[in-house]
Amino acid sequence: MIKKFEDLNDMHLDVLTEIGNIGSGNASTALSSMIGKEIMIKLPQVMTLDFQDAIEHCGSPEELRAAVLIRLKDELEGMILLLITKELAETILNIFFQKTDINLLELDEGDTSALSEIGNIMGSSYMSAIGTLTNLKIGVEAPVFTVDMLGAIMSVPVIEFGEVGDKLLCIDKSIEIDGVCIKSNMMLIPTVDSLSVLFSRLGIV
Repeated sequence: MIKKFEDLNDMHLDVLTEIGNIGSGNASTALSSMIGKEIMIKLPQVMTLDFQDAIEHCGSPEELRAAVLIRLKDELEGMILLLITKELAETILNIFFQKTDINLLELDEGDTSALSEIGNIMGSSYMSAIGTLTNLKIGVEAPVFTVDMLGAIMSVPVIEFGEVGDKLLCIDKSIEIDGVCIKSNMMLIPTVDSLSVLFSRLGIV
């Protein structure tokens, strides 16, 4: 049984990478249909990171980001966190509203609704694929949208899942829209208990 993230071995990480790949494929198809653009989500990285390392992986703690946070429920607990850079927000809002040179601190209701829905569709599609693969019932709560410094956003999973200490298991991927790679991070952050459930369902000790 997985009792802490340090218990994960290479086989576990390979399985999580493949699960992330399947989920990413489903999410990219859903997003492509929504915005009418070719979407590629690269092969995910699976990383066990200290809190500070997780922030540095994504950028600077003081860097301003928008984020869509989706909490998981039922048989798998944790969250999906989509970190949205200014560049990605501009790309999405230009497609929907022909907006350019946006300010993340000055987004209107239509902007936040569109970005939230993008996160919701990607997250729900991602978890639907994993649920089908594992035959687990995985529910998702309504997305929460925020704009804050990266350090503050990344502290949320650490605070909520404090029983695992200050480490995060991140299944992370980058997004490519119409052949242009746009810096962003979409992370599946499961709890330790959920990892045990996931591997047990897949027949992995």
